[in-house]
Amino acid sequence: MAMPSHRREGPDASTSVAVRLTDFVLRRPAAAFPASVLEQARYLLLDTIGIAIAAGPMEAGRIARDTATLLYGSTDPRHSARMLFDGRRASIAGAAYAAATQIDNLDGHDGYSPTKGHIGVAVVPALAALAEARPDLSGPEALASLIVGYEIAGRAGIALHATVSDYHTSGAWNALGVVAVAARLRRLNDNQLRQALGIAEYHGPRSQMMREIANPTMLHDGSGVGTLIGLSAAVLAERGFTGAPAITIEEPEVADHWQDLGAFWQVLHQYVKPYPICRWAHAAIDATRGLCQAHNLEPADISHVEVNSFHYAATLFDGMPDTTSKAQYSLRFAVATFIVHGRIGLEHISGSGLEDAAVADMLSRITVLESERHSARFPAGRWADVAITTSDGRILVSGDVHARGGPEAPLTQTEIVAKYMEFAAPVLGQGRAEAIRDAVLSLNDRDSLFSDLSALLYDPPLITTMLQRPAW
Repeated sequence: MAMPSHRREGPDASTSVAVRLTDFVLRRPAAAFPASVLEQARYLLLDTIGIAIAAGPMEAGRIARDTATLLYGSTDPRHSARMLFDGRRASIAGAAYAAATQIDNLDGHDGYSPTKGHIGVAVVPALAALAEARPDLSGPEALASLIVGYEIAGRAGIALHATVSDYHTSGAWNALGVVAVAARLRRLNDNQLRQALGIAEYHGPRSQMMREIANPTMLHDGSGVGTLIGLSAAVLAERGFTGAPAITIEEPEVADHWQDLGAFWQVLHQYVKPYPICRWAHAAIDATRGLCQAHNLEPADISHVEVNSFHYAATLFDGMPDTTSKAQYSLRFAVATFIVHGRIGLEHISGSGLEDAAVADMLSRITVLESERHSARFPAGRWADVAITTSDGRILVSGDVHARGGPEAPLTQTEIVAKYMEFAAPVLGQGRAEAIRDAVLSLNDRDSLFSDLSALLYDPPLITTMLQRPAW
């Protein structure tokens, strides 16, 4: 769809990328988004909300919510919001920060391979916080605003990775996607959007991803702080603060990364995780899963497992984890857990799951090696192959396996809904979980309102204990 030309304020009026980005963010109507893109956005939103629900009782989320009330409060109706599945009020930046940190600490949310990171973890909390001041927000416009966030964040992440040497966390570029969501919903003008993008890029947390991989903590992927900065940048620009340009958008050397904006839809290329584990371990889990299912293997049937995967997968936490953070940044533990239990749920990566003697025994039979072949395919793909030596001396090989959940091997809509219910129902109860599911999946109806969904999102859960989840 050809977009009209708009005159920009400021000295960079001739920057075509910035002009097209502004038109896309601020002026592309929801009706101009392809139906398939709006459809996929519903399922990404549902999946992320499910992780937010399940992560609510976890310690990291509780700390983040308490901190938001202590440090990031506001009483201004236009600048405050309730926190997801908590109900207490903070600033819009504080509420979104708390939710993003909460989601970030249960590694089951969507991701985008070319960015080596995650987008929904930031833009969904931003949408929820901003919608508090927009009771008139239609379902299609909420989805369009979410899509804008995905498309800007993804390209900013690719541009940043292409122009710097450090491997930074998602928060660095998620901040720009959050700005895009805020600019659209708060109706910023062209110059305010440009300044906000520059502020967010400048202050975005260029935190060290590999430090977190080596020493897993609640820092995870920096998305909580990235979300905080993105919404802060939007309000700063709204009030006249300057910070342009964002060089990951306006520098000539990154222009190629923005040429397909509005034509190639990154929303359609996100992956949805089958397991609440770092994506780098998923190919190894899926290769093991395939062998176990094909040969009806039980734990006692397995003498040794050899995993070959890409470099970053081989650097994941190697021992028996003693914290949830370490468990999520695992590979050997994840593969062992799947062999023993046939699935990986929240109960396996927390609490007594960290002291599971059967998993510890299986972990001792697993080795992980780096494969140059698989490393060469990263980050476009996450590949692994597995060889299982059985107790009767057979050697079973998987061949090369790509992680499920992305466009190469997508989960079905039915599987995504089942995953959501598995994570949400034990916390909220079946009825409320189903009501949220139905409200999310109705958002592309022309007459729907986001407030029909948001009425279900803020009250704290009545069920506060993690119950056993069924396989799906």
